[in-house]
Amino acid sequence: MIERVIGEDVTLAVAAPKDLWRVRADPNQIVQILLNLAVNSRDAMPRGGTLSIELANAELDDRFAASHAPCTPGPFVMLSVTDTGLGMNAEIQRRVFEPFFTTKRVGVGTGLGLSTVYGIVKQSGGYIWLYSEPGLGTSVKVYLPMFEAAQPADGAATAPERARRADGELVLVAEDEPLVRLLARRTLELHGYRVLEAPDGRAALQMLEQAGAVDLVVSDAVMPHLSGRALGEIVAARWPGLPVLYMSGYPGKEVVDRGLVNPDAPFIAKPFNPEALARRVREVLDGSGARAR
Repeated sequence: MIERVIGEDVTLAVAAPKDLWRVRADPNQIVQILLNLAVNSRDAMPRGGTLSIELANAELDDRFAASHAPCTPGPFVMLSVTDTGLGMNAEIQRRVFEPFFTTKRVGVGTGLGLSTVYGIVKQSGGYIWLYSEPGLGTSVKVYLPMFEAAQPADGAATAPERARRADGELVLVAEDEPLVRLLARRTLELHGYRVLEAPDGRAALQMLEQAGAVDLVVSDAVMPHLSGRALGEIVAARWPGLPVLYMSGYPGKEVVDRGLVNPDAPFIAKPFNPEALARRVREVLDGSGARAR
């Protein structure tokens, strides 16, 4: 059905793991969510592109809920719909879920598509977040609560092991979104890391030149002045062995397909809960052999 809606000039890619948790939701409403998001993505790609649908299990913890209020922590299934279209600026992103708000010309859009999706998600007890960059497309992520009674008795939905604390490492966080940067800093400091923060790639590079003893760079993939990938390439040339962990609102496959990061680069998708970030940082540091200086 979606292939017919999006047309022949848009490629459809679907990724769904076999171990997905179950949710309690109206199947017809889930279809409506997918179709509405697919139509919006199609309209944002007038010259064609790629529409990606991805499913994954996700644990949202107390700290994540506190920084994404209103949000209740717990196990969820994430459904993301991502396109390679025109993208949106910050002002449009703030209004996309408002009823009757539309960027389409008169007679083309009613402005009810995303507001309808928002209503269905809330009715199902879930949450929805949107990430977009002008010229780089849009990713809409829907989180639906896991249906507790449907889980196997082997504890598949139990919370993962907590991240090991820092051993004195210094981490540089480069992120142009202040709230995300603050969340990352507080999370890492609570886990014992020393943290520097930069609002863009250029500032991050200046801090690296001044600090000289950074153990890890955590960088947004898309930043003003100097992109995350460009920053990573400079880091690799000037400070060989210094690991870079990339983060983005786009799913991992998307950031690779768009050329925002290398296929083998460490990555974490936004929005992330603090414990997930701490675990990923520890994994990258341990994998790189980085030691406190």
